[in-house]
Order: sequence, then C-alpha cells, then structure tokens
Amino acid sequence: MFDSSLKVRIPPSPTGPLHLGTVRTALYNFLLAKKHGGTFVFRLEDTDRERSKSEYVSDIINGFRWLGITWDEGPLRQSEHKARHQMVVKQLIGEGLAYECFCTTEELNEIRQSQRAQNLVEGYDNRHRGLTEEQKKNFREQGRKPVIRFRLPDNKELFWDDLIRGRMTVNTSDLGGDPVIAKDNGDVLYNFAVVVDDNDAGINCVIRGEDHLHNTAKQIALYEGLNWKVPKFGHVSLILTTNREKLSKRKHGDIAGITKYINEGYLPEAIVNYLIGMSWTYPGDDSKEIFTIDEVIPIFSLDNVSKSSAVYDLGKLHWFCKEHFKLTSSEEVLKRAEPFLEKENISLNEYSIEEKLKIISLIKDGLITLSEIPQQVKVFCKIPDLSNLEIKEKECLDDPNAKLILEKLKDLLNESDSLNEEQQVKDLLEKLSSETGIKKGKKLFWPVRVAISGTVHGPDLTSMLSILGLGRVKDRIERVNNFLMNE
Repeated sequence: MFDSSLKVRIPPSPTGPLHLGTVRTALYNFLLAKKHGGTFVFRLEDTDRERSKSEYVSDIINGFRWLGITWDEGPLRQSEHKARHQMVVKQLIGEGLAYECFCTTEELNEIRQSQRAQNLVEGYDNRHRGLTEEQKKNFREQGRKPVIRFRLPDNKELFWDDLIRGRMTVNTSDLGGDPVIAKDNGDVLYNFAVVVDDNDAGINCVIRGEDHLHNTAKQIALYEGLNWKVPKFGHVSLILTTNREKLSKRKHGDIAGITKYINEGYLPEAIVNYLIGMSWTYPGDDSKEIFTIDEVIPIFSLDNVSKSSAVYDLGKLHWFCKEHFKLTSSEEVLKRAEPFLEKENISLNEYSIEEKLKIISLIKDGLITLSEIPQQVKVFCKIPDLSNLEIKEKECLDDPNAKLILEKLKDLLNESDSLNEEQQVKDLLEKLSSETGIKKGKKLFWPVRVAISGTVHGPDLTSMLSILGLGRVKDRIERVNNFLMNE
C-alpha cells in the first residue's frame, strides 16, 4: 500500500506538556515512515495564541528528542501560515462554500437547549447560511462581529477506508452543523488549518487518535469542497486509565506527560517499547513484548494495530523498565546515572572504573528508574548514621546476638588479608557462622548488613562486602562496635 512517496506527520499543539498519547501516535507515524522510506513531518499547531506557550514547545521538542523520535521536516509552525489560511478562507467565501455567521453566544446556547429538549443532535442549525447583505449590515450596526463557517453538504454520507478501523461512514447531519473555520479576529480553527497545512505539505496519510473521527469527516468535506486530494486516514484507540477514563493531563496529572518520565530517570527505550506495544502486536509472535525501535521498523504494519482501547498500567510499565535495565550495559547505566548522582551529591570517585561497574552490575537488574541509583549506591560512599536508624534496623542491632556477631567479625577481619574476591567473603561468613554458632540467614546477616549500610535492605551482602573491600569493611565494623559499647 505504501512506498517512499508516503508522507505522514505529527502535529502536537503547544498548549500543554507532551502527552503519552501524542507520543504513541508519533511513534506509529515515525515507524510507518521509516519502514517505507517515506517522510515524517513535525508541525506545531500553535494557532491558539492564548494557550500556546514557548515552554510547551520546548517540552515537546525535548520529549521527542529524548525518546529518539526524529523528523525529516520541521518543526514547522502553523502560525507561520496565517496569510495562506486567510487566502483559502476568502476563496471558500467567494465560491459560496463559506459564509459569515453573526450568531451570539446566547443564541447558540438557546439553539442547543432547544435541541436537547427534543433529543436532537446538538449543534448549530445553519440559520445564517442565507443572510442577505441588508441583514449582515444590520448585524454589524448592532456591533456583532461574524465568524466564518464552512457550508457542509446537506445529509451527505462521508466515508473513508480507515487504515486501522476499516470502512467508516459519517453523515453530515451528525456533525453539529456548519463548522466555524475562522474566528471574528481572523484566526482560523483547527479543522480548517490542518486541512490547508496537510495539503500544502503533501501529507498523504494521517494517523491520529480515534477522538478525531468526526473531525476527519469534517475535513474530508473540506478537502472535497476545495477539490484537493483526500489523504488516507487511520485512527488509533485512546489510552485509558485502569478505571476506563481517558488519560488526560488535566485529570491525571504528570503521569500523562512525558516530563515526569524524563525527570525521574526512566529509560526512554522502555517508554518507547511500552507505548508501541500498547496497541501493536509483534507479527508472528504475539507473546513477544520486549523489543527495540530499530527491531520494529522493518516489520511494522498498521495491520497489527488493535482497535481496542489501550490501558495505562504503571505496574506493566515498571516491568518493561526492569527488563530494559537488564538489557542495558553497566557502562551505559553508569553514564546515564551521573546527573542523578550529582543531584544527590553522591560520588563514586574513590572507586576504580572496574569497581564502579561492579556496583552498577550489582543493582541494575532490579532498577525501575535511574533516580533510584543514588539511594542504591549510597552504601558504597556514605557511612551510615548509626544514631538515626529506622526501627527495624535499631532492633536488629539491639538483638543480644548482634554484639557477639560484630565482635567476632572484627576479629576475623583482622585475621584476613583481602576481601576483594566474593569467595573470600563467603569463606569469612562461613567462619562467622561457625564460630558464633548462628546459622546463616537473617539472624546472622542482618546485624552485619546494618553495620555496613544502615539498612536491612540493599544489594547482595557478599557482593557488597567484596566491592567495599577489607579496609572499608573493617572501618565500619570497628565504628559500629564502638557505637554499641558506648550506648
């Protein structure tokens, strides 16, 4: 169906942060263009001057770049095409396909209230389609300023073969009346501007959310009225919450925007994998869930995009994150962790690069985000504050056996030459168990862990002790023994 002439676009509006739904749609357009050697256009639909903000422009651009979504043309700005938009509006008016409407807000509300009472489709009733010049003059003398409406064909079936949903048909009588295409100040509205911009840019395939289905019908009417070639359309399902609500920036806070995931150190490849897989199934293996964007490009097809609603599941996303941390090298995780370590004033500079990589290798397979790393590695560079322990940790050191265990460990450490190898640590702990008569397990290991790290949780004890090394471990055990003696 597609070849290198394919031209798709993603046109986010900079009236808010980059939304996960926009990202997923961008990914499907990006993948489709890449697979067929087509063109992917990035356009900012910024004609809403009051709500469009420069910080949202930056958020959208930075978000796409962080995710690895690149574009062939853009970012274009819809606001730069104002003269072109107004020229087409005049063309439609001149051809009798658009007209001035002087209805007030109060009149429009009255129309809807009347329709609601009669169980009719709500919308404009096209009452100003046939105004005379005298009537227009009278309205202007009343101080009314007209909007411009596009004249929809009456009771016409508009149809298209949707690339995802199949044959779609919408009657013009269900579209809420003739749509406004330009405000009284000359600014054009979305449904009109997008048709002009897509046509002028040569967009021949539009993949977007299913909430645009009625917009698509209106836009097809505009394409046909202007005698322009209608592009192919495909509509992706919406992203819902587990409560079956549409995921929205207003109602669901920062989980809907990509900024949260950047700031908290999610791996972008995990986010990309999760969003692609929300509605797309890996061909030939519907059980395969973990993949990279480069792996998907040659096999991507809209045939494998589901019509069913996608559901945002944080637990599922976190599973993807853990799987991608397992696939990411320790070198790469360490590199990406640096800003998060600096932010928490944590330095691993006392360790060699080999030791740093051992630390990262020890913790990375259980990670969800990079922002967890400072807390996870703190044990290696921060001596625990024994006077400010949590209840469980304090109880652990208060146990009658704790003093015996830690005093005996001190003696064994003084007899040791090295702890650099994990086998040496295992031998040490074996001796500790034998000489204290306490079986290996929480009773033996927790006092050691708390003495070393200040917590009963954390990395594998054997690996942790081998990375810390004999000198650091001896210092910490000496310190905790002195602390217990002075209590």
